[in-house]
Amino acid sequence: MGIIQTRNEKLRDYAMIVVGVYLMAFAVISFWMPHSMVTGGVSGLAIIIEDVTSRMMERGIPIWLTNLVLNVPLFLLGFRTMGKTFFVRSLFTTILFSVAMHNLTYLPPIPSDLLMGAIFGGVFCGIGAAMIVKAMSSTGGTLLFGAFLHNTLLKHFSVGKIIFGLDSAIIIIGMVVFGLESAMYAVVAVFVYSKVVDAVLEGFSSARAAYIISDKNEEIAEEIMRQMNRGATEISARGMYTKTPRPMLMCVISGRELVQLKQVVYRQDRDAFIIVSEVREVLGEGFTAHSL
Repeated sequence: MGIIQTRNEKLRDYAMIVVGVYLMAFAVISFWMPHSMVTGGVSGLAIIIEDVTSRMMERGIPIWLTNLVLNVPLFLLGFRTMGKTFFVRSLFTTILFSVAMHNLTYLPPIPSDLLMGAIFGGVFCGIGAAMIVKAMSSTGGTLLFGAFLHNTLLKHFSVGKIIFGLDSAIIIIGMVVFGLESAMYAVVAVFVYSKVVDAVLEGFSSARAAYIISDKNEEIAEEIMRQMNRGATEISARGMYTKTPRPMLMCVISGRELVQLKQVVYRQDRDAFIIVSEVREVLGEGFTAHSL
């Protein structure tokens, strides 16, 4: 059963889709297209088609039209692999993406070199894509085709690997058409884009999970709560060498609190064993409130 949303939540999601779509379209039209950066996906293929057709006729086939035409059969192929809500939202997003690219073609060009185009295009596109994903939607493209191939011809390959292969093929075609330099900067754009998507979806906060093994767990937990105003959870554990049960403390802290935590622990037990791991996102009291 899918998540049941209120009317306000649905309106919030569609508002995020609209903003996200225009940010992505802005990245493609204002930063990537002027520098012939093919970053994969249907929009990348559309940039190639516009350039090739412009050499054969007075005006090439516009990006927005290619994006719309190519996505229609992909949605028909991917219909069975998508839930109703995701299908409706993705169809709306894809159509709006073409509309947004058409509208933004009338913007004056933004002066930028290849590096700035790759970086700022990646930032705007990454923020937009993350907003769309948060709203439980997609812009179709290679995602749909990848899911179709996975369910029909290439079941032994994951959807992610198939999409990577499709996007890589499009980037290689772009390299043949536009040259190696544009392709190299397109890889920079994809890197920036992926990092921004991860940052927006998983949070910008720097959090750490600390696992503490000590014979003075009670004292350490009390000091963590008293001095740092952080909670601690005791987890049952057993040393496999000695076969002796040893409770372990787990505490989630912000990155800047790590030094203080070490000081608190080692004041109580100089022989304490501490494991620290990076946490991508923390929701709840003392950290980020959930938005669902």
